[in-house]
Amino acid sequence: MSTLDPITETSSQVRESPSWSHLRLERRLAYWRVTFDHPPINTITATTVSELSELIDLIEREADLNVVVFDSANSDFFLAHYDTERDPGKTAALPKGPTGMHAWLDLTARLSRAPVVSIASIRGRARGAGSEFVLACDLRFASRENALLGQPEVGMGIIPGGGPMARLSRLVGRGRALEILLAADDLDASRAEQYAYVNRAIADDELDAEVNRVATRLASFDHTAIARTKLYVDQVTLPPDSELPPALADFFEAFGRPGTQARTARLTELGLNTDGDLERNLGKRVVEAAPGITI
Repeated sequence: MSTLDPITETSSQVRESPSWSHLRLERRLAYWRVTFDHPPINTITATTVSELSELIDLIEREADLNVVVFDSANSDFFLAHYDTERDPGKTAALPKGPTGMHAWLDLTARLSRAPVVSIASIRGRARGAGSEFVLACDLRFASRENALLGQPEVGMGIIPGGGPMARLSRLVGRGRALEILLAADDLDASRAEQYAYVNRAIADDELDAEVNRVATRLASFDHTAIARTKLYVDQVTLPPDSELPPALADFFEAFGRPGTQARTARLTELGLNTDGDLERNLGKRVVEAAPGITI
């Protein structure tokens, strides 16, 4: 690996990012930083999936890379959730990846198994597919004052499709996984830390420095030692690919059910996919998804 400092090298040594519309990439030798930037609330769409798939391709090809940090340009939303853009078929039609799975499952599975350390620096909301993405990362650090995580799908009449049943059950245990998935409520960073949903909750004004400290430390280590050690942990902790596709098939099937369509329409009326009270308090307000119900 190069002897240049992975953090303090000059800007002329930072390679240009691909031309993406939903994320920005800063590449500095052994340490990359990816920033989600898809206004207004960083929803994940088919475009996001395509760009993330390209990113994983780059990560897998980079022999000197040790660590990738994911953060957000929006301090209130890390990754809000998935947005089908009123056309679930657009997402369903995304091509399969190298694993043979749908593009979303493919990129999250490959990220988890990549020979680098992925770190989610969570400031703001990470729900649904946003939660699924951070669960696919190796390490999760969350702002104590400004992070909310959750899987609201069941409250919307949808089956979580991106693998949270397989990943959460291994991380937090059966009871807590069922609580997170079935209650469909938000967990703040302190509760998420208690449940092992995240590695640590960190004071908001210390989050960036602490994530950078960990990432810089990892960037200075031997790549092979990191990759081989992670491989052995992956072998006993990651779900096999066979566990993932059935739930995604259920996710797509749910959109054809009248009840799901009614709940989605109700939430859209209330402000789904826009920056407002519904999205900021989705865990609390998802109970309003049933038409005509206010709690």
